[in-house]
Amino acid sequence: MTILIVEDDAAIRRLVSEVLQGEGFSVEAAEDAGEMDAILARSRPDLAILDLMLPGEDGLSLCRRLYANERFPILILSAKSDEIDRVVGLETGADDYLVKPFGPRELVARVRAMLRRGPRTQSPIVRRFSVGSLTVDLDARRVIDQHSAAVALTSAEFDLLACFIQRPRRVLTRDQIGKWIRGRMPDPLDRSIDMIVSRLRRKLERASPGANLISTVRNGGYLLTVHVIPAS
Repeated sequence: MTILIVEDDAAIRRLVSEVLQGEGFSVEAAEDAGEMDAILARSRPDLAILDLMLPGEDGLSLCRRLYANERFPILILSAKSDEIDRVVGLETGADDYLVKPFGPRELVARVRAMLRRGPRTQSPIVRRFSVGSLTVDLDARRVIDQHSAAVALTSAEFDLLACFIQRPRRVLTRDQIGKWIRGRMPDPLDRSIDMIVSRLRRKLERASPGANLISTVRNGGYLLTVHVIPAS
């Protein structure tokens, strides 16, 4: 079986490769998203191991992309050990999360356990949703109002909306939002998350007057107030 490793640290990439090759696995190694895409263009691995802190497109973004388009299991290998990091990684689409430094035996055991479970077999992931009177296409990154007019959102605003859609009717804290759309927790004095929420809220209000799609939960965070329904 073939394992894809995406890790920018050459020493760790070499170590993981040697451990897995020593157990009889074939290994494809990449240091960033570009090299990973080149590998996937010519072959399909049986499992992917992703670092979170990568140059360019980070590990969470890669995990979301692989989860949406592939069926092989994903193991995140990261130095980030906080509970919120593990939760975000698993909710993004990873099947398991292993903290650095790790023991080679545990790495191999987790890889073997994931491979025994086989490819993910769930139905194709829905990527187009009705959110109140709006239609949101996550793949095309488009929002359409009830009059079939496009709602212009910045990249950060769309990422935030996608974050809410994938966690409907759930209170999201500023830290969780920061981890999801930026791959890191915001500084306590950084109000940029609140500014993005405010701009998105205003644009959605203009597109769907009176709907109040995003509400503020006192001492909690923000909440998408409407049901999210898969769209045809």
